[in-house]
Amino acid sequence: MRGRTGHLAWYRTDEAAVDVAFLHGFTDSAQCWEPVIRAMPGIRAVTIDARGHGESGLPEEPIRYSAQSDDAALVLSSGPHDGGVVVVGHSMGAMAAAYLAASRPELVRAVVLEDPPPGAAGNHQDEPWSEPDWLAGLRALDLPDRIARGRANDPGWPDDELEPWAVSKAQVNPHLFDLTFQQPVPLTELLTAITCPVLLIHGDTSRGGLISPEYAAECAQAAAGEFRAVQIAGAGHSVRRDNRSQYVAEVNTFLGAVESGR
Repeated sequence: MRGRTGHLAWYRTDEAAVDVAFLHGFTDSAQCWEPVIRAMPGIRAVTIDARGHGESGLPEEPIRYSAQSDDAALVLSSGPHDGGVVVVGHSMGAMAAAYLAASRPELVRAVVLEDPPPGAAGNHQDEPWSEPDWLAGLRALDLPDRIARGRANDPGWPDDELEPWAVSKAQVNPHLFDLTFQQPVPLTELLTAITCPVLLIHGDTSRGGLISPEYAAECAQAAAGEFRAVQIAGAGHSVRRDNRSQYVAEVNTFLGAVESGR
């Protein structure tokens, strides 16, 4: 079931209720979560296109994680759910999920953070940015060539990951890069305000992962609530694409623990 809430496009697997919300990473889209959702039968999910991504609109305002968190809250508040949902986010979406869990605890029962950016200390002023060269290069290709580029760059990814990944790159609104961007606060700072259970999943920094074991340990110390970090060896930044079976197993175990603790 596809729909819109304000400027946001979303996809829901069940009309009656939602158990899990998925927030995608930078340049991905809601469609990129479909392979994982198929691997987790029985969950009632909603996936949301972030502003400027997929089929969502792009408000004329600086790009902030707090705004992306508000977007997710708007969709979750307007849809069916029972006592809050588990929010699963990747990269940019993981940081938006952390902001959401910290600011709107009534909407979030638990959170899964797949390799979020650590964030940075400072004043977090809006700064100009520009389209990355790698994205501009992909957008210049047709879909079959984008799929081929993805397969060449990440030959270990399952085939069903490649088309939604490739489609999403052409859907990024180029006006996104005319707006200013605000760096997130440190993840460790956000965790001090998150009281629900948190699962942090990360890969290896040597393969492009953003979270080191040392930083994961800092997160564990900072967390206000129940916290678990899992490093999946050999995975990079897109942990679920590099090792779907272990990723799904860890998330399913976490979901089961959250459900039993309700």
